[in-house]
Amino acid sequence: MSLVGRHLEENGIATVVMGSARDVVEECGVARFVFTDFPLGNPCGRPRDAAMQAAILGMALDLLERAWMPRTTLQTPFRWESDSWREAFMRVDEGNRAALARAGEERRRRQAEAKAIE
Repeated sequence: MSLVGRHLEENGIATVVMGSARDVVEECGVARFVFTDFPLGNPCGRPRDAAMQAAILGMALDLLERAWMPRTTLQTPFRWESDSWREAFMRVDEGNRAALARAGEERRRRQAEAKAIE
């Protein structure tokens, strides 16, 4: 999404990226970024929290209108219910190593099948 945003900006279309992977998006150098420090997949707020989602969307639209310089990042003030999600984020240990290996093997198998069909 970040690279699409950059491409659109280079062609005169203003963009705002809403995300929860700050390091990746900022490294890509998007023009305007609304960062929500939530687990990946939740950049617009908690599921089924329409008020929070509307507030974050409002912040994105305000940033689109008012950004004063390139590569502007706005961090939303919201917090996830707890920080326990951080403890398991990207964790590989003996408790999940075999399951992750099986999932990876399955993914590679599906990719090989899809490639064979092409």
